[in-house]
Amino acid sequence: MRKMPSMLAIIIIIFFITSFSLSIKFALAQTDSHSITRVNHTVEILYNGYILINDTIELAGAPNSFLIGFPYKYGSYILKCAAYNSSNIFPVKLNVPLENRIGFYGIQVDFSQGSPQVFTVAFVLSNDLLTVSQSKYTLDFPAYPAFTESVEENCSVEIVLPMGASDVMVVKDDGVVNASTYSGVLSAFAYSPANVTFSYTGDKLRLFDVKELKREIGISGLGEIEGVDRYYISSKSSDNINYVEVVLPPNATNPIANDEFGRKMADVEVVDREKNSYKITFSLSLESYRSTRFSVKYSLPTQVYISTQEGANSFNVSSLLLKDVNYYIEAASVSFTLPEGARILKPEDVLIGSSSYISRSVFQETITIDKQGITYLEGVLPLQNVLQIAYEFNPLWLSFRPTLVIWALAVFGLAVAVVWKRPKAAEVPVAAPLPAAAVRLRPEYIKSFINAYEEKRKITLELESLETRVRKGKIPRRRYKVQRKTLETRLNSLAKSLAEYKERMRAAGGLYADLMRQLEVAETEINEVEASSRSIEARHSRGELSLEAYRRLLSDYQRRKEKAETTINGILLRLREETTR
Repeated sequence: MRKMPSMLAIIIIIFFITSFSLSIKFALAQTDSHSITRVNHTVEILYNGYILINDTIELAGAPNSFLIGFPYKYGSYILKCAAYNSSNIFPVKLNVPLENRIGFYGIQVDFSQGSPQVFTVAFVLSNDLLTVSQSKYTLDFPAYPAFTESVEENCSVEIVLPMGASDVMVVKDDGVVNASTYSGVLSAFAYSPANVTFSYTGDKLRLFDVKELKREIGISGLGEIEGVDRYYISSKSSDNINYVEVVLPPNATNPIANDEFGRKMADVEVVDREKNSYKITFSLSLESYRSTRFSVKYSLPTQVYISTQEGANSFNVSSLLLKDVNYYIEAASVSFTLPEGARILKPEDVLIGSSSYISRSVFQETITIDKQGITYLEGVLPLQNVLQIAYEFNPLWLSFRPTLVIWALAVFGLAVAVVWKRPKAAEVPVAAPLPAAAVRLRPEYIKSFINAYEEKRKITLELESLETRVRKGKIPRRRYKVQRKTLETRLNSLAKSLAEYKERMRAAGGLYADLMRQLEVAETEINEVEASSRSIEARHSRGELSLEAYRRLLSDYQRRKEKAETTINGILLRLREETTR
């Protein structure tokens, strides 16, 4: 009987603790409760065929996080995702469960720093979702976003196609729409793959990849600003590409385009001065599934980009950070080289995280900013501050090099005078060793080697294109095997001929032997890079390598391969010059 009061007390305590914990959970649930009042779903096709999806969402309530998703098949095509409103950028987590529902690729937006009432989630998807056949384009895309709750109002959708597109037809689960805009009731966990077909024969859509863009800006001691944009692009079109449109910095003047060997191409044409868009015409058409490099040089006005203050200059960098491009860039870098003798005043204000760094030579400083996955979305995202480079420069540095030259001439003249006045010793004749003369090869023989090597490179690219086409299901397996066997037979025959050519050139000695040695080093580098690329691709597919590490390594291997290919191009160009002597 004495134990009854103590047991009763324990039961009462447990009851109060349970009630208190439940009330806390209920209060938290109330805080995190929300509803979706409105959604605008915009799907835009960029100039080089990539897809930009913007979902603008209006909420009622203040959730700690928010889930949005697509059918899972689109997950492998998502290249970039960002959530933002007019004043903030919100962290996102990719490939999360959509409340344990199967078949969805989920994205979680973190609102721990404050929940907005209206915000936008933007996605960049690969141009592999866009296919073309005889001027008829087909885009596979999510008709609606997926949420964990229904939307109070109809979801409005707009598909932004190139100007001049016609015969637009959207096919989705709930019907067919012959227009680029539609709306629909959006229930919870909507699973809505769709496709839109349209006809287009204009020049505002090109299927290619911008593998790399390097923007190099140099400032002279007099404040003159010169820039050069170096592009590396790869065609994904079944037709040849004669020209492309690129975006230069605002107020750029006197643009000049050069090919990968530095030769001037056709005059650059203005397409849209307001958008800084220019037309670059290739000297030779870019063939289907081939790659090329080109550069565009230009000048920038000093009064727009540089403001002079007492004791220091300020260089406006924000408008040069590739914020206005209407195409997707896989890897980009922007570098700013200051005048000789200039010194950055506040380096911590210039560096943007781990993607930027400052390199210093003896007299100059260069700021470089590296970024992955660039679209004009960069210009939409809110910036905390206008990025500027404040540097100190003494005008006396303008006379540095002339003074250095004068001193060098003076020292040289003094040395000559001293040697001239020294008494000359008796000269003893010494037999000079005869230089080893290199054998002169006939121009026809060198041309045969160049033609054979170019044929080998062409066949290698055809094999890569064949692999890509069979992987995408564009040709049957039987036809693929026959074509591959034919190409490999030609490649083996060429390899034997090239081995004989190389051996004879080595035996000729001199320049030819040196060029063959450089060629072997470059070829070895390419083989190593290709083997390493296959290795990291296999590791990534097994889940042993993260997507970020995989892209970083792949970008590094690509740079090494491009450097080796540039070396080979230079060797072949040098041999062509030999045939004209």
